[in-house]
Amino acid sequence: MWKAVCSPAKFTLENNVALVGVLFLRGSSSIPSISHTPPYPGHTAVSTFGGDKKAALTSSFSRHSYLACSSSLLPALPSSVVTAVSKSLSPLRSYGIVSDTRLSSVAATFYSGAPGCCTSNVFRKELSCFSSSTSRMEGLKPGTGRANFSSILPGWFSERSPMWPGEAHSFEVKEILFEGKSDYQDVLVFQSTTYGKVLVLDGIIQVTERDECSYQEMITHLPLCSIKNPQKVLVIGGGDGGVLREVARHKSVKQIDICEIDQMVIDVAKKFFPHIAVGFDDPRVKLFVGDGAQFLKGVPDGFYDAVIVDSSDPIGPAKQLFETPFFESLARVLCPGGVVCTQAESLWLHMHIIKDIFTSCKKTFKGSVNYAWTSVPSYPSGIIGFMLCSTEGPPVNFHEPINPIEKAVTDMNCRPLKFYNSEMHSAAFCLPQFAREALDL
Repeated sequence: MWKAVCSPAKFTLENNVALVGVLFLRGSSSIPSISHTPPYPGHTAVSTFGGDKKAALTSSFSRHSYLACSSSLLPALPSSVVTAVSKSLSPLRSYGIVSDTRLSSVAATFYSGAPGCCTSNVFRKELSCFSSSTSRMEGLKPGTGRANFSSILPGWFSERSPMWPGEAHSFEVKEILFEGKSDYQDVLVFQSTTYGKVLVLDGIIQVTERDECSYQEMITHLPLCSIKNPQKVLVIGGGDGGVLREVARHKSVKQIDICEIDQMVIDVAKKFFPHIAVGFDDPRVKLFVGDGAQFLKGVPDGFYDAVIVDSSDPIGPAKQLFETPFFESLARVLCPGGVVCTQAESLWLHMHIIKDIFTSCKKTFKGSVNYAWTSVPSYPSGIIGFMLCSTEGPPVNFHEPINPIEKAVTDMNCRPLKFYNSEMHSAAFCLPQFAREALDL
């Protein structure tokens, strides 16, 4: 368990909400959440991510002590002092708790000897405790994994990314279940209060127990229900196993290959999301751990009836899965009239990316190219899209399912579908006018 020590000083967050005290952690392996107070001397509380208060710290401050950090009335400081304090408090800056301009304010308050301020010797002692206890924090990159736990709201995970600037989607956190860093990305699992367990890769939510059904079912059944008798299916990405679970519903499928780059994602899914990772248990599944683009190079021409690309956003290891050479490889391994379905971002946030994908696919696939979308509340803007393409050969009309899965699910006595049905299938291709115009439809 960690302790909190309040040294009587004031510092200010990016949003200029004042906090009482600088908190130093002893023996802590977790980043605290800090509850906010109005901009006047008073009270601050420290809690874990679950929101349970661990300490309520109250300090009284003179007006001089308050102004030392909230205005330009700062005493002159030796540069060596500012540098030392700034370095020691760098985790606060990295995690958005305090800005560069406010670090000097913190230093000034401690050093000035103003009424209510601690001496520099006491400060150094407490600061050394803080520095040693935050060594683990410094190993995490801001904006990924635990670093995305909001410093603005205590006990919440806040998903922020340059792919959706100026906004964030937050979930209240009950418990951290897993943290790790694979060769490719940061991996985090936490228990939320309303969406069940949540899987996060590089700071971006991938799966929640509450709404995973809409994504997994739609990305799988939109392509597989659009062709007759699919037999060989390849999944690229999808390390949580959800797409495998859905592919396995199709009785005609005899071979299910999956190529996932990150073994840690697979292991974490099997441990924390067994009802999703159950897809790996199907005897038709063969797992290949490696790079999807490299895997395709070894696949014979026309081998698969369908390929499903369950990728994360086009940053990091998934970036190449959105580029023309990759789409050309997909077209090559598909049989005549074969289909591909790939994750294709949000209409509200990424229309420019969607246009690029659509243009590239139109040049690559000689059958049909269509954009569909579905509702996933835990994803940015609440929706996600799919690009569905077919190769030259038997025509494919993605808008009208010809291989209904509802009856097959009943016959197989497996978990009922939660989201997909034939009506949702057709509706997924209805686009708002701004999207139709952007894609020249």
